[in-house]
Parts: sequence; C-alpha cells; structure tokens
Amino acid sequence: MSNPSTRIEALLWDVDGTLAETERDGHRVAFNHAFEALGLPWRWGVERYGELLAVSGGRERVLHDLASRSDAPVLPAERDALARAVHQRKNALYAEIVRSGVVTLRPGVTELLQECRSLGVRLAITTTTSRANVEALLRASLGGEWLGWFETLVCGEDVRAKKPDPEVFHIAVQRLRLSPLRCLAIEDSPGGVAAAHAAEVPVVVTRSSYFANATVEGAIAIGPGLDQRAGWRPAAPRGGDPARITFDDLSQWHMAMDEVSAFG
Repeated sequence: MSNPSTRIEALLWDVDGTLAETERDGHRVAFNHAFEALGLPWRWGVERYGELLAVSGGRERVLHDLASRSDAPVLPAERDALARAVHQRKNALYAEIVRSGVVTLRPGVTELLQECRSLGVRLAITTTTSRANVEALLRASLGGEWLGWFETLVCGEDVRAKKPDPEVFHIAVQRLRLSPLRCLAIEDSPGGVAAAHAAEVPVVVTRSSYFANATVEGAIAIGPGLDQRAGWRPAAPRGGDPARITFDDLSQWHMAMDEVSAFG
C-alpha cells in the first residue's frame, strides 16, 4: 500500500473486542443464559466460544454449533428458527449484563474518542454485531448522548455479508463520502483486518483477549491496547503521551503506511 500523503479524517471502530472486551464475559455469558432460559442443555465454555468466534455473527455461531450437535433439530428451517430465538433472547440478556457494569470500554478508548471529537475527527462504528448490542454498550459506557459521538453506525442489520467480507467498510466510507485512504479502521481480529484491507481502508490492530496470539496480516500497526505505548509494531512514535496511544500516533503510522504482520 502506497503512501497516500493524506491525513486521517475518520476513525472506523469495530465494537466486540476493540471498543470493549465483550466476548468472553458478555456475549458468551448471555448466550449461556439464553440456552438456559429456553430450556436447552447446551453451554459454551471459554475455549469453545473462542473457537466459534471464527464464525462472524451471533446467530451464525449458533447455527454453526447446531450443525455439530446430535440433539439439535434436524430440519434446516427448525434450526434457523431456534437460532433466531436464541439470538433474540441472548441480545436482551446481553443488554442487561452491559447495564450491570460488567462490560466496560477498554482502557484508552474513551480518551481517544474524546480527543478525536475535540480535533474534529469524524467517528463511525463498523461492526457486524447487532445495533441493539452496540446501543446497549455505548449507552452504558458513554451516556445518553452517545449517538452524537458517531457520524454513522454500520451494524449487522445493514449488511448482507459479515466480516471478513468488506461490505461494512464499503458502506461506511460511502456514507462518510471519503476515500478509504482518508479513513483508519481500529480492529482486533484477523477477520476484521481482512475486511478493512479488502476495502482498502488502512487498519490498526489492538489485540484482544481472544485474538491475543492470532495471525494478523496487512495492518499498519499492531499493539496490545490503546492505553500503553510499549509492545507496538512499529514502535509507537517518540514524544507522545506516555500513558496512551494518541491520534497523533495513529496519524504518523497512517502517513508511513508500512504494513506489518504478526504470526502467533
């Protein structure tokens, strides 16, 4: 990818694993409560849920899991109906978990969001989780005015194909009326990186708990989190805030536009 000699005009934020560590203690727990509420004997452990994250979308994960269960409905229509029922109940339970304060934004996220707002950098959500899940998390984390923080939200209901398909990013840049190279995606998973890369949106990776050792290819920077400057590839630029990654750091990586990869 060549140097576009342009500045970042918008940050495109993934949600699950990127804005917050929602998967292990949020979505997984909510799915297990949904199974219980519907009288189903199944439960997803931490390791099993990590395996299921290779499938994008909550309903799709249920369907994938049902395909391997001998006690699941046999007919495709019945499986689909059950997956929809589980997912609907799970979303309601997830909202309750988030409101309880169990799931919060990752360290450094709020500070970077606030910095971008003060600088006039546009913000967008680019996720293939449901809008209800996004609203629950951001309302609990940012307050009732959270929607005003973001110029557009592209969620699971807005796309026909979920990540690693690039559709979510194509829609976002079209709505923002920007060149992909004037945007920067923040992601945590290989699927999210692949989606951004396919849409020609530069991407920075903040490692999450489930993808801490995943192979990542094609990001312009990879690091452990926005709240620390150590452990980034390339190294965080000198002279920045000693406590966190700033918009200036992102801008310098964006201007250099050298892709890096990490294998395990």
